Amino acid sequence: MFRKHDSLQRTWAFLIAAAICYIPANILPVLTTTTAAGAESDTIMQGVVLLWSPTGWPLSLIVLVASIMIPSAKILALMYLLISVHRGSVHNNSQRIRMYRMVEFIGRWSMVDVFVDTFTAALIQLQPLMSVEPGIGLLFFAAVVVFTMLAVESFDPRLIWDSASAQEASPQPASSGGNPQAGNPKEVSYA
Repeated sequence: MFRKHDSLQRTWAFLIAAAICYIPANILPVLTTTTAAGAESDTIMQGVVLLWSPTGWPLSLIVLVASIMIPSAKILALMYLLISVHRGSVHNNSQRIRMYRMVEFIGRWSMVDVFVDTFTAALIQLQPLMSVEPGIGLLFFAAVVVFTMLAVESFDPRLIWDSASAQEASPQPASSGGNPQAGNPKEVSYA
């Protein structure tokens, strides 16, 4: 399998773009509901609060986890992987690979939130009584999802193991360990 060229630079670029889009995705409204009483726009967090009730709290938790916690966790996990590769870390390589695989797996399901919002907007069109339209925040949220998916795809997980293999390939300084000849190979006798 071929290496991904400029993996670190492309992954950083996608990750920074995702982090920038994450802010307006949570500040701007994702859905605008128009009723006879007027129009009301809701952000993701306002939707979580609106759904919170004795019967709706499971749905509220799902929205909170899927729309706020998972995207931020993906951004932080990718940032950790990139920084550890930049620093040449050789510790916890198998855990970092598992983290990468988990972020990669979760990324496949990230578009479900965008689909649910657009599906809701398409279904609830009871003109002139009620209508739901997607807001500009949904566009930024979709951008966060796409940029994190591109960041995961552009990251080469073999970079995690490169520091460990480079350290194994480099010559290790010999320690004397009680053997006076171990530190100086010229004094070794072969007779």
